[in-house]
Amino acid sequence: MPSWVRDTNGNYVFYKCLAVTNDVTQPDPMVVTHLGRSVSLTCFCPSEMIKSVLWLKQTFGQKPLLMASSYHYSQESSYFNNFIKDFNRTKRLRVKRAEDSFNLTFIETEPGDSATYYCAALKINEIIIAEGTVLIVKGSDSNSMSVLQQPVSESVQPGESVTLNCTVSTETCEGEHSVYWFRHDSGESPPGIIYTNGDRSGQCMKSPESGSPTQSCVYNLPKRNLSLSDTGTYYCAVASCGEILFGNGTKLDSNPLLLIVISFLTTAVILSVIINVIFCMRMKRSQCEHCAGTVDYILYENEEVTM
Repeated sequence: MPSWVRDTNGNYVFYKCLAVTNDVTQPDPMVVTHLGRSVSLTCFCPSEMIKSVLWLKQTFGQKPLLMASSYHYSQESSYFNNFIKDFNRTKRLRVKRAEDSFNLTFIETEPGDSATYYCAALKINEIIIAEGTVLIVKGSDSNSMSVLQQPVSESVQPGESVTLNCTVSTETCEGEHSVYWFRHDSGESPPGIIYTNGDRSGQCMKSPESGSPTQSCVYNLPKRNLSLSDTGTYYCAVASCGEILFGNGTKLDSNPLLLIVISFLTTAVILSVIINVIFCMRMKRSQCEHCAGTVDYILYENEEVTM
């Protein structure tokens, strides 16, 4: 599909194709860090056909913003939008261009850094975009809003059901919240958003304390008929009043020992049934052979008497 894209000089260029391929990869689908710490996001772009590479930031519910770009064989980088001051003045952000990579580093993370970051490359007539890295900055406390997830951890078995909840408490901001749920497992699959604007259980309630401006809203995420593929850590992200806060996460895991015991018992029952069937068949065959021998003997005696 044809697209107009802004190039490294700030000009809009017409591109014929927008593609997602293995030419550009981000090995980390999710990175979790704490407020104020340093963290780096890695992007591999080994193709010789790449003209330039860039980083984009997409805050939940908003359009992607171009952060930085660099020509493939150059150490010089260009910066865009409101990220210019973070790269040039405060030096809080940094990009490093190497032969096969273009990495983005946060020297000191801030609450607003929680977002999805995409590494992309420009070829002659197409844009190649990696699958992205979700950056979660934990400890991003807000004076006006807090997010609490329960339970913190839950051991589940295949076929069971569980309900995760996300409680949003606000003091100065009223109205609807944009709530996103997404899952991150230990595999290589990216942590995509699995649910938006979770099902609110009841109405937002005001604090019972007299004169308190605090109100709480609860969002539920029911998970039914669970399978092993549902295990992982579920995060609740809330966007409201110009802020985005993440919950502490809820980890769903299965008990491997119990699964082993269940598998062993199932196997034992199946083997027991098979052995019983074989035993019954042999007993039946033995009885039939005995009956046949008795009949032959009786017939033989009858023939002698007749003679």
